[in-house]
Amino acid sequence: MSHRAKVWTALWAVYIIWGSTYLAIAVTIETIPPLLAVSTRFIAAGAIMAAVVAWRGGTLRTTRRALLSCVVVGCLLPGANAVLFFAEQNVPTGLASLIIASVPLWVVLIRLGLHEHQSSAVLAGVGAGFAGVAILLNPEGGTTTVGVGLCIVSSLMWATGTVASARLPMPADPFAATTWTMLAGGFAMLPFGLVSVGSVSPSASSALAWLYLVTIGSVVGFTAYTWLLATAPLALVSTYAYVNPVVAILLGVFFRNESISSRELVGAAIVVSSVALVVRKQPPSATQAEEGVR
Repeated sequence: MSHRAKVWTALWAVYIIWGSTYLAIAVTIETIPPLLAVSTRFIAAGAIMAAVVAWRGGTLRTTRRALLSCVVVGCLLPGANAVLFFAEQNVPTGLASLIIASVPLWVVLIRLGLHEHQSSAVLAGVGAGFAGVAILLNPEGGTTTVGVGLCIVSSLMWATGTVASARLPMPADPFAATTWTMLAGGFAMLPFGLVSVGSVSPSASSALAWLYLVTIGSVVGFTAYTWLLATAPLALVSTYAYVNPVVAILLGVFFRNESISSRELVGAAIVVSSVALVVRKQPPSATQAEEGVR
C-alpha cells in the first residue's frame, strides 16, 4: 500500500470512528449509567494504552509536574466526555456532535483571552460559527434546554483542556500522555460512578457499544490520529474537526431514526463551514489538540 493510500485509510478511520462515538455513547447509556460507563471506559482504555506504550518500547515514567498536568487535563477532557454522556440522554447524536464541533471556536476565544493574536479572518469565522450554534440552540422534540446546555459545557471543557494540554508540562510521548490522562480522568470519576448506581444490568447492545468506545473509539482512533500527525499535512489531518459531525448526523438518521429540520441544516452548514475556516486559518501549533480521549 502506498503512503498516500495509508494516509487516506487512517484519515477515513478517524472520520468514521470519532464520528461514530456519538452513536456509541447513546447506545451505551441506554442501560449503563453515564458516570459508570464513562469512568470505566477511560480506565479500560488507559490500561490498553499503557500496554501500547510498553509494546512500542516506551515508558510511562514521567515527572511529578507532568503527572499533575495529566490529572488536570484528565479532569477536563474525560470530564467533558462525561458531561456529553449525560447530555445525550436528551439530545440527538447529530445535534450533540454539531455543538461539540464548536470546540475550535472556543479554543480561539480562550487563546484570545490569554492575549494571543488572532487574525480578522479567524475572528470572523468564530463569530459566524457561534451564530450557527445559536441557530441550533432552540430545542425541538424530546431535546431539553438542559441537555443542550450540557453540550455547550462539554465543548467548553474540551476547549479548556485542549489549551491546557498545550501549555502544561505534559509527558513528551503522546501515547504516555494520553495513557495518564485517560487513567486520571477515569479514576477521578469512578467513585461517583459507583455511588450513583445500584444494580446494573447492561444489555448486549450497550455492552458492545461500551467495548467499541474503549477499543475502537479511544485506542484505534487515537493511534490513527497520532500516526497522521507524524506523517500527513496538518491541514489535511485537521479536516476531522468538521467531517465528524457529518458522520454523526448520518449515523443518527440511519440507526436511531433521528431527523434534522431545515433550521438545523442551516445551523449545521454555518457551524461546519466556520470550523473549517477557523481550523485552516489557525497556525499549526493551535490545531494540534489532545484527542486521545474521544
